[in-house]
Amino acid sequence: MIYSTIYTLVGELSKLLAKVKFEKFTNATRKKIFEIATNFESFQTKLPQFFPSIRVVSVRPNTTLAEEHLKLAGKELLVMAKHVIDEPVIHETFFVGGDAKGTHITEEYEQTPKGTRIILTVDFKGSIRLTGVLGRGKFEDEFSRIMDELILIAKN
Repeated sequence: MIYSTIYTLVGELSKLLAKVKFEKFTNATRKKIFEIATNFESFQTKLPQFFPSIRVVSVRPNTTLAEEHLKLAGKELLVMAKHVIDEPVIHETFFVGGDAKGTHITEEYEQTPKGTRIILTVDFKGSIRLTGVLGRGKFEDEFSRIMDELILIAKN
């Protein structure tokens, strides 16, 4: 199993936890890791420590709206998330309502000769951003842990 993490803070407001960029590497195929990472409906059973509940509200081609209960860095968040999927390259999540309204997450999947490179960019907004300023590093670590867990699931 090969995976690693590279943290990069992006933008002038990086000290305020405006945007964080992670890179992960896995020897899993892009197809496999993409299937696991975009099957967010299964997260409450596969990742219950982070997603106690997810309720799909609406499904359209390439777009799903879901009510998600998240546990990150000791905080509980309730968000309305719009998932937009461009298989097998990009999965975007827009928090369109709730505690982290305005937060935007982009996952990019790039096939390499040795596996898959995953680029995860999180643009924090709402109360998640304000809480992140006080608990610097905790939210970054949680998003990294979620991706690590998804990579482990893809390997099994």
